[in-house]
Amino acid sequence: QVQLVESGGGLVQAGGSLRLSCAASGRTFSSYVMGWFRQAPGKEREFVLAISRSGGNVYYANSVKGRFTISRDNAKNTVYLQMNSLKPEDTAVYYCAARSNTYYSGHYSPGNYDYWGQGTQVTVSS
Repeated sequence: QVQLVESGGGLVQAGGSLRLSCAASGRTFSSYVMGWFRQAPGKEREFVLAISRSGGNVYYANSVKGRFTISRDNAKNTVYLQMNSLKPEDTAVYYCAARSNTYYSGHYSPGNYDYWGQGTQVTVSS
């Protein structure tokens, strides 16, 4: 049982930065692969980034490579999403998620994640 709470969303101008946090409750945070997804109005939820259990491997969507960074602090039960050089196309509700399975390339698929946060709105103005 894991509960996830995102924070840090808001309104930012194009080219600006935001840092999202996802705080997890539970006893086994380090056992979970953590991912970030986003969903814009009228669109399906899409993969953004994910990080392995130990933090040694990260996985990026092509659209955010070089701009977004994911990190985790297992001692604090928290995962972060640093977003730089934001574009209007990045506007969406951002969700963090946790999965306990270790399927190869499973980080890309929302269906492989066991727990989800409530989401936080990110709006990037032109």
